[in-house]
Amino acid sequence: MVLYTLLSVVNSFLGMWQNVLFGRRVASTAIGDAPIFIIGHWRSGTTMLHKMMVLDDRHTGPTTYECIAPNHFLLTQRFARFAEFLTSKHRAMDSMEMSMAHPQEDEFAWCMLGLPSPYLTIAFPNRPTQDEQYLDMDKLTPRELETWKRTFFRFVQQVYFRRRKAIVLKSPTHSFRIKVLLEIFPQAKFIHIVRDPYVVYPSTVNLFKAFSLVHGLQRPKFEGLDENVLSNYLDLHRKLDEGRELVDPSRFYELRYEDLIGDPEGQLRKMYEHLDLGDFDRYVPRLRRYLDEKATYRTNRYEITTEQRALITERWAEVIDRYGYGAAAALPQTREHRPRKLIQRAAISSINASTARVAALVDRAADVVTNNRHSRS
Repeated sequence: MVLYTLLSVVNSFLGMWQNVLFGRRVASTAIGDAPIFIIGHWRSGTTMLHKMMVLDDRHTGPTTYECIAPNHFLLTQRFARFAEFLTSKHRAMDSMEMSMAHPQEDEFAWCMLGLPSPYLTIAFPNRPTQDEQYLDMDKLTPRELETWKRTFFRFVQQVYFRRRKAIVLKSPTHSFRIKVLLEIFPQAKFIHIVRDPYVVYPSTVNLFKAFSLVHGLQRPKFEGLDENVLSNYLDLHRKLDEGRELVDPSRFYELRYEDLIGDPEGQLRKMYEHLDLGDFDRYVPRLRRYLDEKATYRTNRYEITTEQRALITERWAEVIDRYGYGAAAALPQTREHRPRKLIQRAAISSINASTARVAALVDRAADVVTNNRHSRS
């Protein structure tokens, strides 16, 4: 515990110095390019699309290092390579590559800042969902909402200050927040990717099991996980549908994962044209090199029971029908393959991630104690 407290102090100290050295310059930086948000349910291909988009040298995205060190990465970025031991070379839930330089989901930055996030449930999987009100944010107080918006803008501003490119952000949690994101960035563009629900369901269950096993501070029981996935899927699509009504159609694009992997160049070209993202041909050489490198990559395969398939068909019928996945209901079952080495990497990742994770939790606990003292005084 002494180590975690020490790391928390160092983290806060570095954050203070970053503010001293960069604070004014960051605050005066106007974000010249509206952010692009990739939204959609977990395990729908958001990470793959994120990686593809930042291949374009006109785009950028927050890196893993920037998301685990959000309050001092401007100061310490040059040392990021020495922090590679904190992350596995592959994700715990699949075999996608990871590094401190890879684009990362920005929701993790809020956890590392000690701010409320539903992702704190990963650390305490046997508790009810943590900070669930920070999904759609409808029930936040004006002060809580303003704090989140200010923090989010500041983080995006820091990333833009460093690279001066259009920022591509991806997080399934943002699917709930379109209204709030538009209040921060009125000209933001949104890309919604959807995937076969009969794959998304078991893949999402596997994702949260892997997260809890690797990053949890409790031994997970997984009670209610299946129902949480079923109900959260509907909540996400409901809020996403509400939010898309607020976006100019020229700034909202939708595509299916299956279409993207079937014809990535053709699908991305259509997306670029619809969202007016610039000359697509300039981006093609990098995209083709990436696709050639990943030509042998294979996604996990899953097995679901007849009862689960029927339950998905019943509960998610509206989404299944809307996006043309009805025929998938009759497909034969497939089996997930979890290589032994991947599980071993997950165990190693658990040890490596503990230091950064607990330091952030200590930071948050310290903030709570401080706030309580102030309120009493």
